[in-house]
Amino acid sequence: MAEPDRVPSEPADTDVPTQGEVIPDRFSTDEVFQRIVADADHEVTSGVRELFFSALAAGFAITVTFLLYASLYPRTDGGIAAVMLYPLGFIYIIIGGYQLYTENTLPPVALTLERLVSIPTLLRHWLIVLIGNFAGGAAGAVVLAYGGVFSPEAAAVAVDLAHKGVETPIVSLFFKGAFAGFIVAGVVWLDFAVRDTVSRLVIVYLAFLAIPLGNLFHVVVSFTESIYTVLAGDLSVVVAMTEFVVPVAIGNTVGGIVLVTIVNYYQTSERRLEVDRFEHVRRLSIREWVLGNLAGRSYVPIVDTVEDIVRDPDSHRVLVPITNPRTETKLVRLACTFAAAREKGTVHAVHVVQTPGHVSSDEERHDRILEESDRLLEDVRRVGEQYDVGFETSTIVSTRSLEEVFDRARRTRPDLVVLGWGEDKLWDSARAEKPVHELTNRLPCDFLILKDRGLDCSRVLVPTAGGPDSSLSAEIAKILQAASDAKVTLLHVVDDQRHCDAGERFLAEWAAEHDLEAADQLVVAGDVERTIEREAEDHTLVMLGATERGLLARLVTGSLHLQVVNDVECSVALAERPHERAFWKRLFGRGRRRSIPSDRYQDDP
Repeated sequence: MAEPDRVPSEPADTDVPTQGEVIPDRFSTDEVFQRIVADADHEVTSGVRELFFSALAAGFAITVTFLLYASLYPRTDGGIAAVMLYPLGFIYIIIGGYQLYTENTLPPVALTLERLVSIPTLLRHWLIVLIGNFAGGAAGAVVLAYGGVFSPEAAAVAVDLAHKGVETPIVSLFFKGAFAGFIVAGVVWLDFAVRDTVSRLVIVYLAFLAIPLGNLFHVVVSFTESIYTVLAGDLSVVVAMTEFVVPVAIGNTVGGIVLVTIVNYYQTSERRLEVDRFEHVRRLSIREWVLGNLAGRSYVPIVDTVEDIVRDPDSHRVLVPITNPRTETKLVRLACTFAAAREKGTVHAVHVVQTPGHVSSDEERHDRILEESDRLLEDVRRVGEQYDVGFETSTIVSTRSLEEVFDRARRTRPDLVVLGWGEDKLWDSARAEKPVHELTNRLPCDFLILKDRGLDCSRVLVPTAGGPDSSLSAEIAKILQAASDAKVTLLHVVDDQRHCDAGERFLAEWAAEHDLEAADQLVVAGDVERTIEREAEDHTLVMLGATERGLLARLVTGSLHLQVVNDVECSVALAERPHERAFWKRLFGRGRRRSIPSDRYQDDP
């Protein structure tokens, strides 16, 4: 979705080594590791929907393995011919590029070991893939159980498979699962080391043939067998999970991580990442690595040119994320206006370049990206020079968009983020990203989100019912009033005419509290949105404070109930302030913003 004047990304197949340095048709361990991390970078930044449905397809493909093994077993009297087609489902998955849980014990773990993604991000990725695999396997089991696919003899074998797994001691299940995990993760490593499809097919076939020949267990196959037996036999779900599937899953995970990922990781050199990240990699801190977004960042972007900032405690910083420097100069001007109203104001404009795939750290390509971004930022710098403020610029190249805004805000600690919103903004696709709810309900600073419809700040409407978010609207309106002689109108909507007198007293007190006594004050009885929409016809900018749940969270997830944002013809600015939540609330639920009580008005005696 790159725009004409944004830095375009290049095809993913040119982003990583395509041949070895010493022997062209072989890759060194460093080069294999680079290719794995490049693939993992794309996987862990994929959206939930993309990951889940890819995993769902993989889970259903496993049904082919289960089907063929159970069908051939009675026909061959349990001979070796019964296992010859066992690898077919896995061939579909690996050659087709689907997401299989046991494959993901290698690439995402490699990225996590390098502290380029956090442990919570890894666990999220695993959970989505595992749920998708199980859902696909369960769907296949339902079809096999009720679709009349199996012959009576094959159905008897299929039911017996899960019973044999349950009868196997848990310790044996674990170690059999560990060896199977080792085989699958090893296949992934070898898959990135070979160059042609024929070699890949041979490796995948022989490796997965070893699972039935060695009487080993794979968690997704075991789950599919268990669900079939639950449906067509007499096995309970609890027994199947606790005495079969879970021990196999733990064994697969440990085998993949310990026996392949960590061993192969430590046989690589310090040069292993030189193609997968640019020269200066700012890895996650230990706290970020363990806690992820709860401690700050959860992912390291491909390119980040910001230097470590020593924050002046007396300065007032305004962060402006932009995706198209040529068309967003009005947003930068607005940010400069806010910063200029402070004694020591600083504006930081960050150019966010989103790439759909992985970008190589090839020095020439690296320089080209930064040169193009620097050229585009010239217009922005010229705007900054017109104001008496400190002005900084930086560039981020990443597969993400909105999350980078929050990461940058946590790193540079601004007082205010001025963010543009609209159909041409990258943030509109943020609903496909990682935990957006958690991000937007834990703001690092004040946010002003602008829907620009020909930005004009001459006549500003500020609806208010009190609260910290309306206070932010008032502060911004006051700055516009002083800087550009804007005419400000304060609007308070009450339920009915009986509350008008109390509403007038409230609005007068609120205006005095926020030093806006000179603004026009309007109290109207009726529906809030219809009133705002009607009054907006005579104004050029509407300032809205956040609701109880928060405006940014609703805007990102497409659940903003204030239709007035889209119905009015003028620009709309949404103001939201952070609110504190205890650590346990961050883990187990969203905190709630204090709202104005419904009985705030009392009828006159």
